[in-house]
Amino acid sequence: GAMRNLPYFCRGEVVKGFGRGSKELGIPTANFSEQVVESFPSDIPTGIYYGWACVGNGDVHKMVLSIGWNPFYKNIKKSVETHIIHTFKEDFYGEILSIVITGYIRPEKNFDSLDALISAIQEDIEEAKRQLDLPEHLKLKEDNFFHLPEGKIVNNH
Repeated sequence: GAMRNLPYFCRGEVVKGFGRGSKELGIPTANFSEQVVESFPSDIPTGIYYGWACVGNGDVHKMVLSIGWNPFYKNIKKSVETHIIHTFKEDFYGEILSIVITGYIRPEKNFDSLDALISAIQEDIEEAKRQLDLPEHLKLKEDNFFHLPEGKIVNNH
């Protein structure tokens, strides 16, 4: 199931999503371009995952990731959204986001209300923080994958 493809390493440009995460939920997410999403193994199940994320050549932070069907596209396109557990001062559209997905939290589910969704995401974040402190996950934070070669840095930061 979910664990067979993990850890999964992925890198790509951050594009504008639907703007729902920040505005409605107060939980900003970074969306990958379609090409990156299409390159994901088709047998990675939808659901909520955790791992490590790094923007450009910045620090590596804990993250929660959702892989799901985007209702906007009538369920033909998967979307992959990363919520980095860190407060950024500014948007990073156009930057390169590098992620390592290290574990699986739960399947996708529908919620009756925005409040239920928000509290589920908060629980996912707490679970991710706990899991990522375990040695087998923590070691991936130091992976060489996160060190972009010079010259690959976008926008000089």
